[in-house]
Amino acid sequence: MQDTEQTLPKINDVSDDFAELRKNDAIYVDKTAFVHKLVSDRNSNIVFVSRPRRFGKSLTVSLLKNLFNGRRELFKGLAIEKTDWKWLKHPVIYFRFNELTTISVEEFAADFESYVIGQLQDAGFACDTNLSCWQNFGKAIDFLAEKSRRDARERPDEFGEGVVILIDEYDAPVGHALADVEKAEKIRDRMSSLYAQMKSRTGDIRFLFMTGVSKFTKLSVFSALSNIKDVSLLDSYATMFGYTEEELGEYFEPHMRVHAAKMGLSYEDYRAEMKRWYNGFRFARNVETTVYNPISVAYTLKNMEPHFTATWATTGRPSMLMNYLRREDLLSIDYEKMEEVPGAAFDVADLRNLTATALLFQAGYLTIKGYDADADDYTLGVPDEEVRRDLATLIAGVAADKTDVWAANLGKALLHANWPKFFVGLKSLYAHLPYGPTEESIQEFSFERVLYTLLASQGVEVVAEDRQADGRADIVAKHKKGIYVFELKVGEPVDEAFTQIREKGYADPYRASGKPIWLIGLSFDRESRKLVDCAARPYEA
Repeated sequence: MQDTEQTLPKINDVSDDFAELRKNDAIYVDKTAFVHKLVSDRNSNIVFVSRPRRFGKSLTVSLLKNLFNGRRELFKGLAIEKTDWKWLKHPVIYFRFNELTTISVEEFAADFESYVIGQLQDAGFACDTNLSCWQNFGKAIDFLAEKSRRDARERPDEFGEGVVILIDEYDAPVGHALADVEKAEKIRDRMSSLYAQMKSRTGDIRFLFMTGVSKFTKLSVFSALSNIKDVSLLDSYATMFGYTEEELGEYFEPHMRVHAAKMGLSYEDYRAEMKRWYNGFRFARNVETTVYNPISVAYTLKNMEPHFTATWATTGRPSMLMNYLRREDLLSIDYEKMEEVPGAAFDVADLRNLTATALLFQAGYLTIKGYDADADDYTLGVPDEEVRRDLATLIAGVAADKTDVWAANLGKALLHANWPKFFVGLKSLYAHLPYGPTEESIQEFSFERVLYTLLASQGVEVVAEDRQADGRADIVAKHKKGIYVFELKVGEPVDEAFTQIREKGYADPYRASGKPIWLIGLSFDRESRKLVDCAARPYEA
């Protein structure tokens, strides 16, 4: 099998440099048909797209840079090579703002100034050191546009008119600073000065492509460029980022067959399980096709672990989300199904009134599950198993002000049936929860959310409201070490939980599993909202 793995095509899991990827003969899932559609539309030459991190945005920006540099050799065999694209060279101004420092406004200003000047010089413009970086940006557009017109007149078969501007992660510095809204606003205002330079120069721009995770509508780029085309949720670009089921099979089947064999699964079962873990992102109102996160596919097929794991989470959570969630009560949201969400909830206008829904959607923790055209609203939910587990870990840690290590220890206590330790930790968890004024009536579901996130964060398959012939078990957790049937009661003794489990036969469907089955009753006080009694009993048929 090792020899087989060595002969497989290379998988790109690190580089977002299109030229490097092509030169190394690594797999590139061809998205150039979408790119050709974008760059060929002269009526909509200013484009914005929002996608979660690690979805191929930076690779696409790098591709566009090489495309407008006329590097046809890098596109051999790709869809765009078969089109009428002219392969003309344009001056390209390229910004990537993800790595700028935001420790303080002053340090950001210095880093921003230096970076912008450097990128303008790389584009072929000699900056005036007596002017600010945004003033130089404006003059660079003027200079490079005029140069492009002159070159196009002299060599029309080689050069095209107009400047190409590529802005990757335009929103990153603002997102990095969200823990301090005043600082974030100052950074936003400084960046707005740069973007404002394009307002009176749209005639000199051949193509502008801007990517980000969030849409901060008060950044001047959105008000200055009234003709900006946001393709983030357009049906025609639903699968431009991420891999469809068909693309996965076309480009990665040899890798998946090797991996399936290593895991001891049939190819069909392997594909079904991989889809459950990594495919579920939907980026359009009316197109129901879902896609895989590219980095999840790359890490999974390159590492060839004997099991599926949460790979996207290992690349780090977005600082924008983490900075905000430190002061947000997340437990009032049912992440598996959020209904009647207006489209306006996806944009971020006021940094002082952010919503968890908007940030979780933009960061990729929520995705579109349905769209009601009549009401113009959305149903959202968690994309896949990988995201579900990472979201559960995130919520459990933020809500209880605990670390992942603490949650992991609690999970181990459950799986080893160490009930004294598990119940002590569970009581501590519920005692720390900041139930807010929106929860006027505490029901069982209020407590189920907490338990669900805790269990899911520990790699346990969790089913909430497990539908059965005689009713619905509150929570059933499944693991190779056992089956755990939870029944929660509010204002009732814990014995009532066991009575209901037995009478309704909630554990009966799992008798054939051959695993230990535990029945767990939890009783909460309605007024104090604390876990006041709990017990675990082995299942007896």
